[in-house]
Amino acid sequence: MERAFRHPVAFVRHLAKRGLSSAEEFWALRDINMEIDAGEVVGIIGRNGAGKSTLLKILSRITDPTEGRVRMRGRTASLLEVATGFHPDLTGRENVFLNGAILGMRRVEIKRKFDDIVQFAEVEQFIDVPVKRYSSGMYVRLAFSVAAHLDPEILIVDEVLAVGDAAFQKKCLDKMDDVGHTGRTVLFVSHNMRAVTRLSSRCVLIDKGRVRLDGPPSSVASAYLNSGVGTTACREWDDIWKAPGDEVVRVRAIRVRSEQGELIDSVDIRQSVGIEIEYDVLQPGYVFHPHFGLRNEEGVLLFLAQDVDLRWRGHRRPPGRYVSTGWIPGNLLAEGAMTVGVTMMTLQPEHLHVTVSDAVVFRVVDSLTATDTSRGDYPRPIGGVMRPMLKWTTAYTPLPSEHAVQADRVDVSPNF
Repeated sequence: MERAFRHPVAFVRHLAKRGLSSAEEFWALRDINMEIDAGEVVGIIGRNGAGKSTLLKILSRITDPTEGRVRMRGRTASLLEVATGFHPDLTGRENVFLNGAILGMRRVEIKRKFDDIVQFAEVEQFIDVPVKRYSSGMYVRLAFSVAAHLDPEILIVDEVLAVGDAAFQKKCLDKMDDVGHTGRTVLFVSHNMRAVTRLSSRCVLIDKGRVRLDGPPSSVASAYLNSGVGTTACREWDDIWKAPGDEVVRVRAIRVRSEQGELIDSVDIRQSVGIEIEYDVLQPGYVFHPHFGLRNEEGVLLFLAQDVDLRWRGHRRPPGRYVSTGWIPGNLLAEGAMTVGVTMMTLQPEHLHVTVSDAVVFRVVDSLTATDTSRGDYPRPIGGVMRPMLKWTTAYTPLPSEHAVQADRVDVSPNF
């Protein structure tokens, strides 16, 4: 039996069956059943392939659910892909009117908001240039600006903002924050946990097409990163044909190791930790650049590191099994959960062979009793994405004697 619906989004159930074959069914989403009230800002998180974008496409009426139904009340604006609703041969000006009409805006409304849309997108100089000549950043700025200025009752945004620069991402987050504070409903997918915890009043974690957690953003985001949602400090692929990669190279394992070579899911902040990538090179003649990226609990990319072993740097690798390990020194990372993503690529020409997002997770622990960390005697939580143990020196010079005498003679009596 269907549940009673509350506005504006309700009852998303048995959704989106796709990828059918005669031998196997694959459900991108299954048994999704939730209600979202007016004025809620809902962040949707999960690993790549979990079904987040499929859910937004269903809510945006781009994809029809195989089973169940969606009920929405209110004007909806969606920004799911950079090129959605844009015609490459039309100018930016023409696309503003075209895209606004697609989103339900009347021409008089578009004209009234046109200057604000263009100014927000920062494309004033190029507004009469065909958008096929735009960079991806210009494209997404204009597309987001149109959607955001529609003043929708429901705004649905996928993580297309990742192509913009840092300044524009902040601008978009501020705009979404403004939309949320005006009582309108926002649903957005993001891997940026800082954005999720800052903007959301509620967070939904999707894993393998199902809702795993639904609640306060900070607790859901923390649970997601701490548990790894199916990822641990070690991931291995026994079947080479199911391992990430292509006909040239495939990753067989990704592991987190201690200085002693043990598999670990937590490390003392003072100890170094190794990220181990085991992979099979299947064809000769390629110069590989294995590298990994490290993100903290808020989804902030801390750094990228690539294999710079001089024995292999710039050299073609013959077919065989390789194990590359990058060591992160102690007293560098802040405490908290760290998520590792791994990539294998070649250059000249540049080609991405393997990418494994959210591959493994480990936790950095800072002891309150340790005396040889950057914490010192400070007992409370410490901010920042890094916590390096810096070298400090302090010079001391005693005050001249006359200063000490004057200090002794300071009148501290009350002045009535």
